[in-house]
Amino acid sequence: MPTVFQVGPYSFIFFSSDRGEPAHIHVKRDRQLVKFWLSPVSLAKNRGFKDHELNDISRLVEEYEQTFLEAWHDYFGT
Repeated sequence: MPTVFQVGPYSFIFFSSDRGEPAHIHVKRDRQLVKFWLSPVSLAKNRGFKDHELNDISRLVEEYEQTFLEAWHDYFGT
């Protein structure tokens, strides 16, 4: 589970089992976990984050979308 990026309490991660899925990023804080598709950024699944915090996380994913896409392609070799 490589951590791609860290902003405040948020860890932006991939799971090695994600190979074969479209590019996406998971964001973890404590026991909460959310998944965002990349290109275009859209919410895939949320476990525990409240709406106001999802909005903040979504803005971060959009801001660093290119960084996450590059990391995805580097990690999965696609």
